[in-house]
Amino acid sequence: MTQRVELATVRDRLDLDGLVTDYAVAVDDGDWAAYRRLFTPDGRADYRGAGGVEGDAGTVADWLADRFSGFPVRQHLFVNRRVRLGTWERDTGDTAEVRTDYVSPACRGGGDGAAVLDLLSGGRCAFTAVRTPDGWRLSRVVVRETWRRPTGGRPDGVID
Repeated sequence: MTQRVELATVRDRLDLDGLVTDYAVAVDDGDWAAYRRLFTPDGRADYRGAGGVEGDAGTVADWLADRFSGFPVRQHLFVNRRVRLGTWERDTGDTAEVRTDYVSPACRGGGDGAAVLDLLSGGRCAFTAVRTPDGWRLSRVVVRETWRRPTGGRPDGVID
């Protein structure tokens, strides 16, 4: 590889990492307009593996807004990101897959610092992205929840 190709690969990886982070922030902040902008026009998300819906980005954003309305304090912590570039057949470097594990605490309380953990869940997200004239965009997101633990609003430190 030449240095130019290696630099382009590093930039793509950073851009994809930013795209996945922007996804988590949009969901956590309830910024559904930003969520929709992360997708290609035909982009889809599949939350059936987490008890949800599958559909275009707008449909899923509406479902997420309703689903998370009872949990105004939430975080999606993405870890163990695996980025693969050029994943589609006959790809010219304009497709990518990012797989990441997540842990997501959610609270029903307000953002005044008095929130108590009500739900803790985790799983894996698979993001498929394509390079567009506006940068990397999501063409597909698949969420698979692998565990969930309601905490019943018990104080921090008591999670079993």
